[in-house]
Amino acid sequence: MEKVHLRGRAAVPVLTTAAMTASMLPLFLLGALSPALVGEFGIARPLLGVLVTAGFGVAVVLSPAIGPAVDALGPRRSIIALFATSAVALTVFATASHYAVLVLAVALGGVPQALANPSTNKLIATSVPAPRRPVLLGVKQSGVQLGAFVAGLPLAWLADGVDWRLAVGVAAFTALLAAFACLALPEDPAPARRPPLRVSLTADALIWRLAGFSVLLGSGIAAVNTYVALFATEELGFTAPVAAGLVAVLGVVGIAGRIQWSRVAGTSARELLVWLSAAAVLSPLLLLTGIPALAWVAMVVVGGCAVAANAISMLLVVAASSGPELGRNSALVSAGFFAGFALGPPLFGLLGYSAGWVLVAAEFLAAAVVAWRAR
Repeated sequence: MEKVHLRGRAAVPVLTTAAMTASMLPLFLLGALSPALVGEFGIARPLLGVLVTAGFGVAVVLSPAIGPAVDALGPRRSIIALFATSAVALTVFATASHYAVLVLAVALGGVPQALANPSTNKLIATSVPAPRRPVLLGVKQSGVQLGAFVAGLPLAWLADGVDWRLAVGVAAFTALLAAFACLALPEDPAPARRPPLRVSLTADALIWRLAGFSVLLGSGIAAVNTYVALFATEELGFTAPVAAGLVAVLGVVGIAGRIQWSRVAGTSARELLVWLSAAAVLSPLLLLTGIPALAWVAMVVVGGCAVAANAISMLLVVAASSGPELGRNSALVSAGFFAGFALGPPLFGLLGYSAGWVLVAAEFLAAAVVAWRAR
C-alpha cells in the first residue's frame, strides 16, 4: 500500500477536477462550436468527426507509455504538464487560420487527454485516505462533464455574442493559470526518474474487459458530444446557442450522475455498470424521433447513464489496482475510451443522422453486454 501524503491535500479535489475538464475541453468545444466551425472553415460533416479522431488517436497511441511515465515522474509534475499542454493546444485552436491547423491543435490536445486519468488517479491514491477515494474519484471524473457545461453555455454564448476565437482563448488562459495553481498540490512522493523505455501491456482480465467496454461506451458518447448540436440546428430547428445548450445539459447531468453513482456504487459497481450502459440505449432512440423536446430528455439520459458509467469504470480500475499498477491500468482503460472517441464520430459522420443514432444505440447495448461479462 502506498504511503498517503497529506500536505496540500485541500487543493486535490479542485485541481484534479479542473485537470479532467481541461483534458476534454477541445472535444466539447468542437461539438458546441460546430455550427460556427463548419461555416468558417467549410468543414463537411464527416471531416468534423476526423477532427475528434485526430485528438483521440494521439491519446490512444500515447496512453500505454503515459501510464508508466506518470509513475516515474510523479502525479503533480504530470498534472502541471497536462495544464501547460492544454494551454498550448487551445491557443493554437483559437488562432487557427486553416482546417489543417485546427487538426494540429486538436491532435496536440491528445497529450493532456492521455495524461488525465493516470495522473489524477495517482494523485488521489497517494494523497487521499482510502475511505474518501470513491467520492473524490466521482468528483474529479465529473470534471469531464464540467467541460461540457463550460463549452455548451458560457463559452458558446461568448462565441455567439462576440467571437468563437475569444471564447477558446479564454479557455487557454485559464489552463495556463491552473498550471501555476498546481504548485499548491501535494509534492510528488519521490524524485522524478527516467520513464521506462519498455511499455508493458500485461493486465488482469478485468482491466482488459473494462478497456473493451470503454471502447464501445466512448464511441457512443463521442458521437453524441460531437454531433448533437449540429443535428439540433440542421434537423430540429434550434438556433446555435440553444443547440449548444444541449451539450451544457449533458454536462450538468453528467456531473451529478458521476458524483452520485460513485457515491452509492460500493460493492455493486460491476452490476451498476451493466444497468447504466443498458439504460443509455434510450438516448439515441429519443433523438431518432426527431421531436425537439425529446432531445433534452436524451441529453439527460446520456449524462446520467452513459457518462456516469465511465466514472464507475474508473472506480473499478482503482479498486482493482495496487500502487505500482495503477498508472498502467488507468492508462489502458483510458486508451480504450479514447479509441472509442476516435472511432465513433467519423463513423457517425459517414452514416448520417438516422443510421448514426442507430449505431450509437447498438454501441451502448454492446457495452452493457461486455459489462455483464465483466461481472
